[in-house]
Amino acid sequence: MSASFPVSTKLISDLSQIAPDYDAILCDVWGVIHNGQRPHDAACAALARFRRERGPVILVSNSPRPVEGIPPQLATIGVPEDAWDAIVTSGDATRMMVKEGDFGSRCFHLGPQRDHLLFEAMNVTRSGDAEAPADFIICTGPWDDETETAEDYRSLFAGLISRKLPMICANPDLVVERGDRLITCAGALAKLYGDMGGTAHYAGKPHPPIYRLAREMLANLGVQQPPDAWNRVLFIGDGLPTDIPGAQAQGLDALFITSGIHAGEFGSDPDHPDADKLTAVLSRAGLSPQHAMPRLVWK
Repeated sequence: MSASFPVSTKLISDLSQIAPDYDAILCDVWGVIHNGQRPHDAACAALARFRRERGPVILVSNSPRPVEGIPPQLATIGVPEDAWDAIVTSGDATRMMVKEGDFGSRCFHLGPQRDHLLFEAMNVTRSGDAEAPADFIICTGPWDDETETAEDYRSLFAGLISRKLPMICANPDLVVERGDRLITCAGALAKLYGDMGGTAHYAGKPHPPIYRLAREMLANLGVQQPPDAWNRVLFIGDGLPTDIPGAQAQGLDALFITSGIHAGEFGSDPDHPDADKLTAVLSRAGLSPQHAMPRLVWK
């Protein structure tokens, strides 16, 4: 199966077709190697095969959790450890932004209790009370992502914006897969905050801070990169608002996984995306990933 599109994207069926062109992989997590409840076994096996035959794999996640919180989460889902060498997260980038920025010391945390790990080793006073004195906001997602959407926060945001509180979005994803459903993420809240006139800063994909961390991690693994470019590194992701624009802005080659959060845009069969629909969606978005495939596999 192969086809070339006007947007210069080649549809492939097997990671081994392009693996010799790359020495390292940066790979998205949700939607590529698991769906929040179970692993995508073939994708995990493909990454493990790349590690054996080509080079390191770094998982690049928009999770608001810092890196120390991710391996236990992956183990719970069933993702094998041999699928990756290292991990960088939007949570790590958030910590970096707070440390290096001038946001102040009092933070209002908008997000669920499970994300409190982010604030460990962060020199801020955290409050979950929107009425408490605060210098800035860190948003890790809705308080209840099972039922809430960004619109549930419109009135809250009006008050925060009137206080001129900047927001750091610790997870720029708009939605994420959880089983067969799409769940609202912090990126949707930050978008509304900005649309309403607030100031939103973003830590994860497609924004630069997380790629800085990925570059540093590659160097730690012995894969040196030119100062302002990427050499023989492939980015794999399923997010058109985040993964592919981020790779394109960074000058990274990208492999777009079509069966993730955008699967319904490419026809009724996730394993056989409609070429014309894929072309149209990428063209409208102004995106040209070098490669696309339904699911990450190495046959």
